[in-house]
Amino acid sequence: MSDAENPLLGKIRAALHTVDDPEIHRPITELGMVDEVTLDDAGHAMVRILLTVSGCPMRNTLNTEVTKAVMGVEGVSSVEVQMGVMDDEQRAALKQLLRGGEPERQIQFAQPGNLTQVIAVASGKGGVGKSSVTVNLATALASMGKSVGILDADIYGHSVPDMLGLGDAKPTAVDDMIMPVPSMGMKVISVGMLKPERDQVIAWRGPILDRALTQLLADVYWGDLDFLILDLPPGTGDVAMSLGQKIPNSEVIVVTTPQQAASEVAERAGTMAAIMQQRVIGVVENMSHLEVTSPSDGHTFRVDLFGSGGGQKAADALSDRLGYEVPLLAQIPLEQDLREGGDNGAPIVVSDPEKPSAKALLALAEHIAGRTRGLAGKQLGVSPV
Repeated sequence: MSDAENPLLGKIRAALHTVDDPEIHRPITELGMVDEVTLDDAGHAMVRILLTVSGCPMRNTLNTEVTKAVMGVEGVSSVEVQMGVMDDEQRAALKQLLRGGEPERQIQFAQPGNLTQVIAVASGKGGVGKSSVTVNLATALASMGKSVGILDADIYGHSVPDMLGLGDAKPTAVDDMIMPVPSMGMKVISVGMLKPERDQVIAWRGPILDRALTQLLADVYWGDLDFLILDLPPGTGDVAMSLGQKIPNSEVIVVTTPQQAASEVAERAGTMAAIMQQRVIGVVENMSHLEVTSPSDGHTFRVDLFGSGGGQKAADALSDRLGYEVPLLAQIPLEQDLREGGDNGAPIVVSDPEKPSAKALLALAEHIAGRTRGLAGKQLGVSPV
């Protein structure tokens, strides 16, 4: 029965246009996922949906959303949702649509006119809470209504999935295009999600690391993002250098702790960013201090467990070395709840935003979101003649 023969069919198709694919975040009608819609005289509707792959992890969500949308059409008495799978030609058409006709393996964030702010979170050494800052900063930006992606580029120490409660979540692949895993309104991808087994050890070097970073940037369907936040490996190795080459207009936040030894190493991470022509937008001092409340009088006082001043020292040293102001953006106190939030997959900026550490991280996100990016330090793609 055609739409002209039964106007309810047109209303059903309009209702289906309100259903977004949960991974791509675009209407299923626009993506060519609605294969067939029928309706009998008793108001029984049948909708056939084509999945990108047979094992699509979001099939139950799609079933629920399609059923809800169609049942909302007056005159429909029941809905049967059938699930099929796209053939090679249909998947190729979907990839062409998602890429907007651009050639494959092109890093969208490196293209002229791209408006995504790419911010890499770096540290000179491990153990300073770089991943915790990454996850909470990204989550806070998303809570402000920003479109955010997180790329866990810490190849050997990937911890972002666990910090977001994603566990063994796997991205969906449409041929060689990868759909990031949705979480808390963000798009997330990590090398850890691409391993066949959770406990598999990654032992990559040089060229393989470079190819892996290209895949995570170019073969993942990120869509339109306000921010892409990258969790870099600690130190000044291959991944940090590759990122600077692949996205020359990316910016860097350096994370350190208060002690002098950590801040001196953090300066090296900022210097490496400058060598790769990335702008260092600031320093974050994590585990800055411990706030202790006296049981006798309720007075709260500060204990500098790891010393003090390291964050400001790193910011001052980088300002002198790089020739522009590198501010101390935040001092995040040491809190058990912040650590537990990472272990439990519940970032503290969402689970308990009134905690001092959460307030510091939210203020950091507000600063980042409120910046107006100028041309200082940005490569314009022109050469003198």
